[in-house]
Amino acid sequence: MPADLVILNARTRPLFAPEGTTAIAVSEGLIVAIGDDTAIRAHITQTTHVIDAAGCELMPGFIESHLHLFMGGATLSMLNLAATFGFEDVRTAFHDFIRENPGDEILFGYAVNYTIFGDDCRPDRHILDRITADRPFCLIATDLHCAWANTRALDLAGILHGADVGHGSEVVLGADGLATGELREFEAMNRVKRLSRLKGRDGLEYPGLAPVSEEDRAHDRALIRLAGDYCARHGITTAVNMDGNPHQAGLMRDLAQKGEMAVRVSLPLCLVESHGPEGVARIEAFGDEVPGWLGFGRIKLFLDGVYDTWTALTVSDYPDRPGYRAEALFAPDIYNAICIEADRRGLQITTHAVGDGAVRAAIDGYEAAAKANGARDARHRIEHIDTITPEDLDRLKPLGIIASMQPVHPPGSAGLPLEPTITIMGRDRWPTAFPWRMIHDRDVPLAFGTDWPVSPISPLYAIHCALVRQPWAADMPDQRLTLDECLAAYTTGGAYADFSENRRGALRPGYDADLVLIDGALAGLAISPDAAQVSVTICAGRTTYERPGQ
Repeated sequence: MPADLVILNARTRPLFAPEGTTAIAVSEGLIVAIGDDTAIRAHITQTTHVIDAAGCELMPGFIESHLHLFMGGATLSMLNLAATFGFEDVRTAFHDFIRENPGDEILFGYAVNYTIFGDDCRPDRHILDRITADRPFCLIATDLHCAWANTRALDLAGILHGADVGHGSEVVLGADGLATGELREFEAMNRVKRLSRLKGRDGLEYPGLAPVSEEDRAHDRALIRLAGDYCARHGITTAVNMDGNPHQAGLMRDLAQKGEMAVRVSLPLCLVESHGPEGVARIEAFGDEVPGWLGFGRIKLFLDGVYDTWTALTVSDYPDRPGYRAEALFAPDIYNAICIEADRRGLQITTHAVGDGAVRAAIDGYEAAAKANGARDARHRIEHIDTITPEDLDRLKPLGIIASMQPVHPPGSAGLPLEPTITIMGRDRWPTAFPWRMIHDRDVPLAFGTDWPVSPISPLYAIHCALVRQPWAADMPDQRLTLDECLAAYTTGGAYADFSENRRGALRPGYDADLVLIDGALAGLAISPDAAQVSVTICAGRTTYERPGQ
């Protein structure tokens, strides 16, 4: 068969292709043949685009199993403070940023560590006012579950004197009765985010039902398109989004229908407790899918927050707060009812669960759905699983639950400090914290992602973090995976979690031509994150990224 695209002179690994495979032929977006160079040259015609891989490793495209495209696109124009610590360095960075962005609009810094101003100095409005008091600005925590605003921003948002922001969120007040500047969880954070050009439309729980002007829709589409291009730059061909609403569905459909998306997208409907089980029907407002490029069929629920804001739901008390275990964002009966209704409709359920109490509640909900509707190949997912009890580890496999995890999240990895997280979490939870090895060894399906823009999006960097992770104490288990196990979690595992294992995640005839060429040695990622780089990304047979100088 004549090929549109042929790649020659590549390396492959047995995980993805038979031994001796060095070349691949692609036609109309599908892999039509694999083999050695001699065999594949037979598919070349005068119109075939031929790529000499020059010894690069050929792999299936990475499946990023947990990210936030719209918000990620928005952060590309924000100040990245992930590697910035200390007041003077932050002030210098922000003053440079202000000069680059003149005017009076609110400015944002993101990827901010809780210890950015020191181990014992949590950010507050007084510190931020010393950086700038006249221009509203806000720092967004690296986990996206907390933010800190200066006095000007709090005043403009109408929350300087506090505000009722609903169940599970908090505008933290000081002894003087005024807001300290710390905003915990989405509804509190969104009060300040609404001051921006986006007016909170990129928020994780934005309902997306209100009319939006065409000018704003064009602005939002451009951000999502940028995010898709950013994914392609890192070898990603499928993006499993973790927030969604009718507004996003319309934007992504517009882009997909015009051929302007560099990645395939799975988009869920995000629900909160007040929606109840009848809220599941809101997914009908998403409209039509775009076959091969944009799929729906999922709901997303947040059962808790994160440890750093004491909002992760736990099965036992926080060590520094006797009698306190945080508050579930869903009452158990409502959560279970939503799970039952979504499962009845044949939808996949995706639940954010960081604390061991939230993980248990998620498992209980999935178990309730199976009992009510009967067992099926549902592949309901739990996102994060930062902590889990030993007994709940053994409940995952029998229910067919997918563990969707992020190798860049453990404290001590990806530039994250150990403290205060591991102390807030408590030592008793460490043995089963971020338990990749324990989950893998129980034959629980594992899918990797980064939660971008919470963490850097690069799958290669995430794999490096997974390979070099160290236990938090000498008596703790080693949760690392092998290189091939990590690669599988980013390909075959991600495909299985997204019900596309018969089309993606391997180099096989008939599969989608979603490919990546890797320059360098993947094995070297166990030493350095720079040991390998993405050279070329191909999605549906179309080159979506080519490293400059190729």
